[in-house]
Order: sequence, then structure tokens, then C-alpha cells
Amino acid sequence: MQKILFLDRDGTLILEPEDYQVDSLDKVEFYPQMFFYLSKIVKELDYELVMVTNQDGLGTEEYPEDTFWPAHNMVLRALENEDIHFREILIDRTFKHENALTRKPNTGMVLHYLNDEEIDIANSYVVGDRITDMQLAANMGAQGIWLNNDPDLGGDEISEDSDTLAKTISLTTTSWQDLYHFLKSKGRRASIQRTTKETNILVHLNLDGQGQYNNHTGIGFFDHMLDQLAKHSGCDLSVEVEGDLHIDEHHTIEDTALALGQAFREALGDKRGIERYGSYLLPMDESLAQVALDFGGRPWLVWSDQFRREKVGQFPMEMTKHFFKSFSDQAQCNINAQVSGDNDHHQIEALFKAFARAIKMAISFTGGNDLPSTKGVL
Repeated sequence: MQKILFLDRDGTLILEPEDYQVDSLDKVEFYPQMFFYLSKIVKELDYELVMVTNQDGLGTEEYPEDTFWPAHNMVLRALENEDIHFREILIDRTFKHENALTRKPNTGMVLHYLNDEEIDIANSYVVGDRITDMQLAANMGAQGIWLNNDPDLGGDEISEDSDTLAKTISLTTTSWQDLYHFLKSKGRRASIQRTTKETNILVHLNLDGQGQYNNHTGIGFFDHMLDQLAKHSGCDLSVEVEGDLHIDEHHTIEDTALALGQAFREALGDKRGIERYGSYLLPMDESLAQVALDFGGRPWLVWSDQFRREKVGQFPMEMTKHFFKSFSDQAQCNINAQVSGDNDHHQIEALFKAFARAIKMAISFTGGNDLPSTKGVL
């Protein structure tokens, strides 16, 4: 399903003039950093753009069309020069007192999107500078991003109180930089619940996080390895496991790897714009680990180790390879991993850290929106 950014124009793409009417070229002033960050959104994320704007009395004596279109067309040309294009431009011409069904915050202009089963309204956003834009988001069942430079704008046209609208507003800011980082972090997340008769696992993953972690599997050394995975990949990771540890550790480790692999597969989406490949050579004291991986859609594991012990803590050594194999199967990636050394604790930790660093490389953005494959699908 397609997600959409429904963008207001005045106060969002360009700044509002003092009289709130952009009827000449000299009144066009673009919102700071808008070009840079909206261009990144278009290239890196999977949103289409729709402009939705109220232009009070357009075409009347108070606001003749010949004063509107030169400025408006200049704005569009400037955006197109940065490869920023709109799926549709929707303009309501009515006055506030008319309360037309097409005037924001009413939904008349966007009804065809609400009735389109191919549009993901719940994960789409209305972006605007007026509280009426946030009311529109609520009326649509979408989410709101409020560029709130003046909280009073549009206050006399909303039907909800601020506390009710607060549930719709996902971000309040005055910065396009904040807007971009918010959408980027929202775009590559996954939550996986895996429940069997042997384990109950909940995984929360944010590929564009800060390396934060909160992992509780019941196996201390395994928690430590998952913490390393989060810290060194830059992903935020939370794993909660209720497993049948009274039998042994196998089901907990295997099922966690399966759920984690599924989370990566879902968070990566169609994989447009990512590096796809990652590799890392990592020393840890006397140990040396090398991991190369490809999020190419085909599971495979090539493995070499020099383990000697049966367990590290309560973590069975044999489950190291099994973790990576299970992850590969569900993430649909291939992994080539090898490690050498004298201390098994060091070897496993070096593997997880190298794995994390390879993931960090593979999921990073190239700055484009191309699919990194000649097949046309990953």
C-alpha cells in the first residue's frame, strides 16, 4: 500500500507573508531547509506527495487568478528542479465562512484517497503549519506533523479541542530537519510477536535508531550479544522472551533468531536505496572475526569457527552457528562468517560485533531510491 505526505503549501513549503496571500513573486520565500530535506524524503523514503492548500477566494476580485499563478508556478518549477514532484495538487478556492466540504479541514478534496484501498491512510501524514491541517489529519484518519510557528493559526476553524488533536499529532516542530529524521525513523521499524508452545517472543526493531537496547531472553550471555548487535549496528533493539529454559536453551535462541530475522526483513521493506552488501573484519584481543552479508533475498550460511568449550555462561557454543542460520533463513540474507582465536567468549563476541557492523553498512542509504539489483526485485 502507498503512503502519502499531504503537504500544505503556505507556511510549509513557502513562508506565510504578513497578509497570508502569496499574490506576487516578491512574496515567495521558501521555508528554510525545505528543499534539502524534502528532496531526501523523496529519494530515501517511500512516500508520494500531494499538495493540499486553501487559497481563500482564488479567482475572485479579492484574489485574481493572474496574481496567483505566476508565484505558484514558480514554486512548482523550483521544486521540480530538485526532482520533487506531486502526485496531485489540490486547491480549494472558497472562503472560511462558506465552510465548503472541500475546504480544509473538511475532507472533500481528499475523499478519493480515503476510498482508495491502495492508499495507506493510517500511515500517511498531513504536514502543515495550521491547526486546521492537524484537524484534517484527524478527519482523514491519518497522522499529523505540525510546523507550529504560530499555534493560533486556524484555531477558529477546528471542531476538536487541543487534547483530542494531540492524539493525531505525531510531531510538533518548526524544522524540516526534524521532520525528515522523524519520517526516516518511522519508515524502517518492525515489531514481531512470535508465539509457539515453546517460546513467546516480542521484538521491536528500529533500523534508524541510536543503538539503544533492552534485551531479556533469560540467557545472560545471549542478552549481552544482542546488546552488541544493537550498539554496533546503530539499530534500536528490544527483545523480550519467555522460553522453555527448563528444557534447554535451544528453543529460546533459535526462535529469537527467527523473530529477529523476520523483523529485519519487514523493516527493510522493498530495500530501495540501501547498500545491500556489508562486510567487516573485527579484532577482539586474540580473536579475529570476519562477516560478510547480502540482504539479497536468498538465505545461505557459510561458517567457520574454532570453538573449544561447550558453553559460555548458559549459552551453548553450538547455538552460535544455529543463531546465524536461523537469522539468515528469516531475513532472507546470505551470511559468510568465520572466526579464529583462543578464547571462545572473545570469538563469539567478535562475531556478533562484526555481524552488527556489516549490517550497519548493508542497511545504510546510498542517497538514491534505486533497487540495488538488476533483477528488479530483492
